[in-house]
Amino acid sequence: MSDIFQEVDEDLRHDKWLQLWKQYQNYVIGLAALIVIATAAVTYWRHYDQQQRETEGLRNAMALDDARGGKFTEAADALDAMARSAHVGRATVARFEAAALRMRAGNEAAGIAAYDAIAKDGAIDPIYRDLATVLWSLHAVDTVDPQAVIDRLAPVTSKDNPWHASAIEVTAVVHLKAGDRAAARADYQKLADDLAAPRGLRARAAQMLAALES
Repeated sequence: MSDIFQEVDEDLRHDKWLQLWKQYQNYVIGLAALIVIATAAVTYWRHYDQQQRETEGLRNAMALDDARGGKFTEAADALDAMARSAHVGRATVARFEAAALRMRAGNEAAGIAAYDAIAKDGAIDPIYRDLATVLWSLHAVDTVDPQAVIDRLAPVTSKDNPWHASAIEVTAVVHLKAGDRAAARADYQKLADDLAAPRGLRARAAQMLAALES
């Protein structure tokens, strides 16, 4: 008798599973298909992304080969073109390289404009925007109002900024060009006393202090 009840119980369970399967089979099949599609998409994206990075690396190497051959403008154009479609990190480096190459090509206006564009690009990490500001200031000092350069550098001279030592040194240079020796001396003194500044910058600041005092 117990065997009969067991068989009935198993039949009932089987019927319930059939009912549940009929009710939810479309959801289960859909979920399985979605998992397969998502896995395939991730695999494809990783492959595509790797190919893109390899292509960017090749284009970057070719541009730098042109630069080594003295074709500075051509190399800068190639790097700027690559930067428009490259990954953010490589694009940022390419833009810095292009700006430097334009300066080497003698096109200072284009180089200064390139650094300025990087410094004002909100999509770029602030640490690189600040570096671009320092480089812009260094090259723009002869063509831009000194006070405008000093004002723009001021936030970068903050103690917690990784570029603060370089920003202070450039500020001192701008003060000297503006004829303000007292302000320049104060800048160099601040830099010479800054234990967090690179040793080379501190030594250079000490030399400039000695020259100004003599």
